[in-house]
Amino acid sequence: MPDKSEAETTGAAGPRPSFRVLIIGDVIGRAGRDALRRHLPVLRDRHRPAFVVANGENAAGGVGLTEEVGRELFSMVDVLTSGNHIWDKKEGIAYMEKEPRVIRPANYPSPAPGKGSVVVSGPDGFKLGVLNLQGRVFMEAIDDPFRKADAEIEELRKETPCLIVDFHAEATSEKVALGFYLDGRVSAVVGTHTHVPTADERILPGWTAYITDLGMAGSRNSVIGIRKEQAIQKFLTSRPIRFEPDKGGSFLSGVVVEIDPATGRALSIVREILIED
Repeated sequence: MPDKSEAETTGAAGPRPSFRVLIIGDVIGRAGRDALRRHLPVLRDRHRPAFVVANGENAAGGVGLTEEVGRELFSMVDVLTSGNHIWDKKEGIAYMEKEPRVIRPANYPSPAPGKGSVVVSGPDGFKLGVLNLQGRVFMEAIDDPFRKADAEIEELRKETPCLIVDFHAEATSEKVALGFYLDGRVSAVVGTHTHVPTADERILPGWTAYITDLGMAGSRNSVIGIRKEQAIQKFLTSRPIRFEPDKGGSFLSGVVVEIDPATGRALSIVREILIED
């Protein structure tokens, strides 16, 4: 991680203020919402984040989002990102169209409902832009996330240099590539979708924080949030299985990114994993 020089962290009036953003992976069903409720107070006390961002595409029954669940989550977080499962509940699509803090991947072809980015205001006048993108490797053939990022970032930077990108993607290589592609233009690129937290958090050369996958909030004793018996049966039989979110144990993972509000540079990234069986 690059060292912060005195010139980059202090000014005539002393140290420049910074702020922190807590970013949480995919919230899986009721167990994920319960994990947020249980562990968020600990993380808030530990890091004092100005904003909390979470991926909510699996928050209602393990797939999709509903207005009721969205309202529950917004009592705990500031922005909900999503991914390919945001379309799995029709009610969630209608909710997304009227609630700007629920965003979907920006590179879904027009005229997809909802928006792919949002700017929110927080304490001390801080502004944070959040952009959602989806990968194309081993996923649906949608628009190019790299070129879509170019257009979205240009617009978002008119309001704030402090930008978080949730890249909902399957392939590790695609996530790493986007991280380097956006290095120096956004504050952080964080991966979601696989529900398994990676240990590669770092600050890239252009002062962009990066992690390949945030992980999830959900059941500890599960297969990426779903009942392990159902997942095993799927692998044994190769037949369609109706998956249900597991309810046992509590697991939450994500990162805390500290940002310089004047430049949008990431000053640090810290990985957090909280477990309660």
